Amino acid sequence: MLTDELDTDATEDAEASELYEHFSFTASKGQSAMRVDKFLVNCMENASRNRIQNAAEAGNILANGKTVKPSYKVKPLDVISVVLPYPPRVVELIPENIPLNILYEDEALLVLNKAAGMVVHPGHGNFSGTLVNALTYHLQSSPLFATGDIRAGLVHRIDKNTSGILVVAKTELAHNRLAKQFFDHSIDRLYVALTWGTPSPASGTVAGSIGRSLRDRVKMQVFPDDSQGKHAVTHYRVTEELGYVSLVECRLETGRTHQIRAHMQHIGHPLFNDEKYGGSEILKGTTFTKYKQFVQNCFALLPHHALHAKVLGFQHPTTGEAMRFEAPLPQGFEALVGKWRGYVSGR
Repeated sequence: MLTDELDTDATEDAEASELYEHFSFTASKGQSAMRVDKFLVNCMENASRNRIQNAAEAGNILANGKTVKPSYKVKPLDVISVVLPYPPRVVELIPENIPLNILYEDEALLVLNKAAGMVVHPGHGNFSGTLVNALTYHLQSSPLFATGDIRAGLVHRIDKNTSGILVVAKTELAHNRLAKQFFDHSIDRLYVALTWGTPSPASGTVAGSIGRSLRDRVKMQVFPDDSQGKHAVTHYRVTEELGYVSLVECRLETGRTHQIRAHMQHIGHPLFNDEKYGGSEILKGTTFTKYKQFVQNCFALLPHHALHAKVLGFQHPTTGEAMRFEAPLPQGFEALVGKWRGYVSGR
């Protein structure tokens, strides 16, 4: 079984973390003919027939790498795999009338631009003021959001202090089909980051497995292979050099917890003002008091790590239409970039 782990940080840091599970089973040599949905229910704990059938309807059940219907008869040595949204985690959710910046909405899904500072779903002391509290209010007529599931409709997340675009499913079918797109890495996800220094070369790929830090369990660490972490790939491109910092576009191939933050630290260029990964110290520049004060003013302008989920592209789960959404940098992030541009031009 492969899953994208849930973060245990009290602030629910989970940058780009995907909310699905992948299971794979190999039928025995003596396997008798059996419907694949029944086969999976027998193989999996806490997986209802309804949950399996929803996955089948979405095309998320495969036999030997090919999509099959729930009536498919499993044969000896068949490799059966299934992608499922995480099972419900039910708590008493309070619908809250919190304004949402909705970029698009139809009967199957909605796309929104999340502000930095908003936790995505309740947990670890954050049981109000979250995105899910707001969605529970906004979508209270939807059966998917009437169950008290704190992950209802979610197929991915971004950090509390990361701004940008999220897609939310409004139906079981959309939920399953979007989860499969994330699993297949067919989602287009582009982030904008401000990093300390300038990565070299100016464009490249960071491939390093990500897992829990061995020294600090609320951080993630890059490991040399998949034995201690999960395979993770980030493609980056420097778009503007601003003296001692740089604007960098990061395109995600995978979606691991803190992936961009951990990968950029790993190559020696942590995100600006990322306290958890060393970016809240003055890492580049001069020793002049005036410069130090300038950087402190920059920290105050954007009092969290400089990361924004700018672009999200996917295939509509019911129409098949190619969808692409873009969110401009938030005001504070834009002001921060402008301040560094002013510093560079004035040198």
